[in-house]
Amino acid sequence: MQASPRLGMVAGEASGDLLAGLLLQGLRARWPALKSEGIGGPKMIAQGFETWWPHSKLSIFGYVDALLNIRELLSIRKQLGTRLISNKPDVFIGVDAPDFNFGLETRLREAGIKTVHFVCPSIWAWRPERVVKIKAAADHVLCLFPFEPEILHKAGIGATYVGHPLADAIPMEAPRAAAREALKVAPDDTVIALLPGSRKSEIKYIAPALIGAAKLLAKPGRRFVMPVVPGLRGLVEPMLQGAEIQLVDGQSHAALAACDLTLVASGTATLEAALFKRPMVIAYRMNALNWWRMKGKGLQPWVGLPNILAREFLVPELIQDACTPEALAREAEGLLADAPRRAALHQRFVQLHELLRQDTAQRASDAIATLIGA
Repeated sequence: MQASPRLGMVAGEASGDLLAGLLLQGLRARWPALKSEGIGGPKMIAQGFETWWPHSKLSIFGYVDALLNIRELLSIRKQLGTRLISNKPDVFIGVDAPDFNFGLETRLREAGIKTVHFVCPSIWAWRPERVVKIKAAADHVLCLFPFEPEILHKAGIGATYVGHPLADAIPMEAPRAAAREALKVAPDDTVIALLPGSRKSEIKYIAPALIGAAKLLAKPGRRFVMPVVPGLRGLVEPMLQGAEIQLVDGQSHAALAACDLTLVASGTATLEAALFKRPMVIAYRMNALNWWRMKGKGLQPWVGLPNILAREFLVPELIQDACTPEALAREAEGLLADAPRRAALHQRFVQLHELLRQDTAQRASDAIATLIGA
């Protein structure tokens, strides 16, 4: 086999693109002539990835969105699989997006292509039946969290704990002053970052609650910064009526580095907030049908990643009907007024950062090299 392998890859939405971009950066350090192609976004493209479809095609959430887009998604998956099988890569890496990737990985594996799934689905949180699909789809799973490989090994699935690439990428001490200067925020302002998510559905259901909370929290000396995926800015701007909120294109890490507290949609951004050691209130709302179908599948009381990893409610979670502007503002004011609580959170987040900082790229590339005999 060639010295540097050729990879097929699929990453959906902004969080998958971020993880895949960091992974590719590490893999290219091991294999400088690495080639990668498939479905991805700008972070992957910056690492030399050749994208056949943009990652935005997979940026949907829940049963309703999936049903509305099912024909296009199935068509893309079929075309992509056929193209990869006709010119087989050394390995295919599916990054998250399990509903899309598992079917693709199963087909590729049956065609003799080695498959890796990066990010173990949350079988420990909900949908434990997915373990059957994982076993059919993946030769190996790269796990972000330390308790996941044991669960997969019991099911006969190869798995390696690689840590979280964000823990390697985010500094242990965030550059607060530099971030504030970049965002033109005064050093002594109290900054609250509003992170509504990167999907259209999240903007629709979550952004209004965050904006409403900002109106209730507004007072002299407070600044509100909302990072928005550039393509979704037009959805957010009409919601701002009467709210003094600074919109920034992307720059979620700058906003987290600069802020004193964040109101954040459940997802990868909550882990980013923890790695930046920022107190947070976790928020989430979704389509009522999606919520009805998901709420009975929870296997544990936590939704936010920092709480799941800590196995306790380190930070407040306001989900669905509880996610109101008034409740968000109340929890935020409580955190801002409680310095000892914020200090204790900082220390717990330092411990979490140390746990997840494992040189993910090195561990992942070792596992991939072993799998393909490189």
